[in-house]
Amino acid sequence: MSISLYDAVVGTYQQIIPALEGVLEKGKAHCEEQGIALDDVVESKLIGDMLPFRFQVVSVAHHSMNALKGAQEGLFGPPKMANEDYGQLQQLLSEARESISAYSADDVNALVGKEMEFRMGSLSMPFTAENFLLSFSLPNFYFHAATAYDLLRQKGVQIGKQDFLGRVRVKR
Repeated sequence: MSISLYDAVVGTYQQIIPALEGVLEKGKAHCEEQGIALDDVVESKLIGDMLPFRFQVVSVAHHSMNALKGAQEGLFGPPKMANEDYGQLQQLLSEARESISAYSADDVNALVGKEMEFRMGSLSMPFTAENFLLSFSLPNFYFHAATAYDLLRQKGVQIGKQDFLGRVRVKR
């Protein structure tokens, strides 16, 4: 059995993004119950030199919907910093989920072998679309999703591994 680029990439997005949406919903409920300001959560960091919760969630969306778009267009860069509030971050995840659902297997599988570039300032990294998605963007996607999860755990939100994993793709 072989696995397609679509299955590996879009299947992962379709598992983790809805899971993270659920984690953020639990986080919001917890903060409201405990009197924790959502603005404090949005600005929270694991350690001083790390970017805040806001950036983690923005990066999850960026390394999913914008990674696919970048692979199609041949160019990808870091996300733009903005000042989204908690509700806007939830909306951004919803937009990412909807955006990736618009890609067909043919759309994504046609990217195999396509040249693309990651560009950040003067740094330029050449990739094929599949190597970019599998070795650069997906690891970033997971890193930022896990960091957002960890920041909510740090605030006392009662979530566990199953919340992070979401709906796994079991044999049916």
